[in-house]
Amino acid sequence: MIQAAMNATDTIPIVMSAAPDPVARGFIVSLARPGRNVTGLSLMGPELAGKILQLLTEVVPKATRVGMLNLRGNTQTNLAGTEPAARALGLQIEVLEVPDPESLNRVFETAIKARVDALVVFSGAFGVEHKQRIVDLAAKKRVPAIYQFPEFVAAGGLMSYGASLNERYHRAAYFVDKILKGAKPADLPVEQPTKFELVINLKTAKALGLTIPQSVLGRADQLIQ
Repeated sequence: MIQAAMNATDTIPIVMSAAPDPVARGFIVSLARPGRNVTGLSLMGPELAGKILQLLTEVVPKATRVGMLNLRGNTQTNLAGTEPAARALGLQIEVLEVPDPESLNRVFETAIKARVDALVVFSGAFGVEHKQRIVDLAAKKRVPAIYQFPEFVAAGGLMSYGASLNERYHRAAYFVDKILKGAKPADLPVEQPTKFELVINLKTAKALGLTIPQSVLGRADQLIQ
């Protein structure tokens, strides 16, 4: 969506509410000095891959093969953080591309055939739009999954670690206000999240036959019963 907006204009200000790795994807020149008509908030997705995989292996200690559900084309950005972390943990990564909603059923069937033990779900607006279907498919296939956003866990997903989308969306209003008061996007530093949440759905864990270790429960910011 950000790229589409940039393709349409290089003068009208664009505020990102949740952009993974905006420098690598060419949206901005740098976090401190965006340099274009784009500013806003980054999600730090690739940098969190190690933490996300570590949490997943603590909850599913027997996992050796992890599927990376890659929603609508952010493969290189997500792999940049995931592959090194997976190697360090002795995990194999199976990349599962989801180009459109119609492919979700097929991709989950592929995951089962590939014998993945668990899933990591990277998502932007596309994933959030279809979060209930993704969560329901993971439950149907009985595959433990960790997500970036707590909104997935509220919908019935197993667990998430990352910045809240709701918090990101509220913070985007700060940038809109600054721009309306005359600030240039090129001069407004892009913000990275400073607060991360670990959310666990205990009902989903029970349905999957998983026992969440006390060491993980003790670090949770929210437990959904």
